[in-house]
Amino acid sequence: MAKSQSLPPHAVRVATYVELEQYVRAFADGHLNLLMIFGPPGVGKSRCVRHALGNRAHWITSQATPFGIYLTTYEHRHEPLVLDDVDGLYADRSGIRLLKALAQTERTKGLSWLSDAPTLERRGIPRQFTTTSRVVLVGNAWKTLNADVAALEDRGHFLVFEPSPLEVHRQAARWFWDQEIFDFVAAHLHLFGQHSSRAYHNAWELKQAGLNWRQGVLSRCLQGPALEVARLKADRTLTTEAARIRAFVRSGAGCRASYFRHAQKLRPVEKPPKIQLTQTSPPSDEHAPKEATHMDHLDGLRRRFGSLGNG
Repeated sequence: MAKSQSLPPHAVRVATYVELEQYVRAFADGHLNLLMIFGPPGVGKSRCVRHALGNRAHWITSQATPFGIYLTTYEHRHEPLVLDDVDGLYADRSGIRLLKALAQTERTKGLSWLSDAPTLERRGIPRQFTTTSRVVLVGNAWKTLNADVAALEDRGHFLVFEPSPLEVHRQAARWFWDQEIFDFVAAHLHLFGQHSSRAYHNAWELKQAGLNWRQGVLSRCLQGPALEVARLKADRTLTTEAARIRAFVRSGAGCRASYFRHAQKLRPVEKPPKIQLTQTSPPSDEHAPKEATHMDHLDGLRRRFGSLGNG
């Protein structure tokens, strides 16, 4: 998350998965009413919440509208709710009103939707209802836009999760399975400004397809001549430094001196950590908790109440 981004004064910066998991477990155990987790994409925020809550919470993801959240919250009242990847929802006037109602500090919260009342009545959904649902908000970006957003922030625990590349790498060892890819990423950790756990899975997809997965990893942290140097060093058909230099000059990326200048910058200051993976194959999805999307529940409501229209 950008340092210049507007954040609540009580925001807690979290740098390790152990600390993040402590907060998520506290929510899972019923101690926290509203937990807000924001940070860069691909660092496992949702994975951590999913691991702790499993099927005990109802997930609302991505393209949820305020009206859709109202419908879904009624359908799953009294269940913990996870609003995942909802960047921008708090910028919507109806969205922030709904979130503030859900985030009330009282155990029983009252929600209402006074517009579209005839539509709600036709579908058998009340214009007002109460729920004891507790809420987790997960997203990539946050900005205190106005007093209403500040009031929402004040109701809960606001975490800014910013793990280092090494921390992301160590966490990946708990679930990733390809040692060759894992070690290659380890050797280039020092080049990542912001690391993503998706780098491992994306590299594995490229490898399974017989494509250049090493370049796929390198392109996440380098560009221009530096990327070309790293690509040539990872090319196993080029067995000598002289061959790599010739290929670099032929590619038009720069001269011999430029090659050495970038090669020097690519060298790690410290030896990368050696971690042995315990998994040897991709995990089965059979026992993974199902993430119910907003559209899944709109489909369910359509089956019950007929066409939803636009709400």
